[in-house]
Amino acid sequence: MGEQPIYSTRAHVFQIDPNTKKNWMPTSKHAVTVSYFYDSTRNVYRIISLDGSKAIINSTITPNMTFTKTSHKFGQWADSRANTVYGLGFSSEHHLAKFAEKFAEYKEAARMAKEKSLEKMELASSPSQESPADIHSPLTPPVTADLCRINGTGDDVTLSDVSPNSMLQSDLSPTTPTLAHSPATNKHWEAELAALKSNNAKLTAALLESTANVKQWKQQLAAYQDEAERLHKRVSELESQSSQTNVIKSQKTELNQTIEELECTLKAKEEEMVRLKEEVENAKQLQTQKDELTKKLEDTDMRNKELEEQLADLEQRLESSQVDQESLRKNLKTLLEILDGKIFELTELRDNLAKLIEDS
Repeated sequence: MGEQPIYSTRAHVFQIDPNTKKNWMPTSKHAVTVSYFYDSTRNVYRIISLDGSKAIINSTITPNMTFTKTSHKFGQWADSRANTVYGLGFSSEHHLAKFAEKFAEYKEAARMAKEKSLEKMELASSPSQESPADIHSPLTPPVTADLCRINGTGDDVTLSDVSPNSMLQSDLSPTTPTLAHSPATNKHWEAELAALKSNNAKLTAALLESTANVKQWKQQLAAYQDEAERLHKRVSELESQSSQTNVIKSQKTELNQTIEELECTLKAKEEEMVRLKEEVENAKQLQTQKDELTKKLEDTDMRNKELEEQLADLEQRLESSQVDQESLRKNLKTLLEILDGKIFELTELRDNLAKLIEDS
């Protein structure tokens, strides 16, 4: 009940082939919804995608994960818990950039949540692991055996056994009879007395610091108990809310059916888009053929014009040749007529000569 979607997009989902570790295997036949979910009770972020009622992505974001863009529309990340690599193919570069931005944002949030959780665990474990005498304030020097060893007697004492005043009195009592022996001895014991007073002040400060730390630990323990009580109440509330599971499942089933219907409609639209793209491609091919035929027709027209010009030139040359031939024919006819006349004249001359010969 504490997990809610905080960002959703659509993409084609792939997983790396577990055998080859190189090839991508599609886990969805078409684009599906991929969502980021945030669980406020556990303070974790997850990437979830459903194909119908089947979860094809269920990946918890950790600070060690990295989302890598391998192309303008494709990105991937490795999930060590699921022992696989997920890949997403987006419809545009903008969707890929937005998904990568959200991944980095929620990864940083997961890192901060992990650090806070570790800090809480350390604070919870520190009172049980260390005693008040082992914790020292950074402003107060630690109470060591040297400070607790009084006047070189070799007897170790602790703060719980004697108070600072009693230690001072016990150390001073043996030395009182010897103070009157000599001035040098008197000065020596005065210096020793000053050192003991200094040690007494240090021990008193350490005792006060330890007392303050014990009070702080008690306050922390009370806060942890309140937190535990609040968590118990939260668990009770969640258990009371579990009765609504059937209603949520029915709503989820209806939503899945609606999603499937929308995906079917989207698939039909995508098929229609593919068909329209094919028709556009065919129209482009027909336009290309039309342009080629138009160019060929223009070339043919130019060739016909050239041939017509050549034909006109040939006709002109033929007509000129016919005129020349007619003129030549007329000249030859004239020459033949002249030649016939000359032959006739020669015939008459021969006949005349023949008569002259016969007459002679």
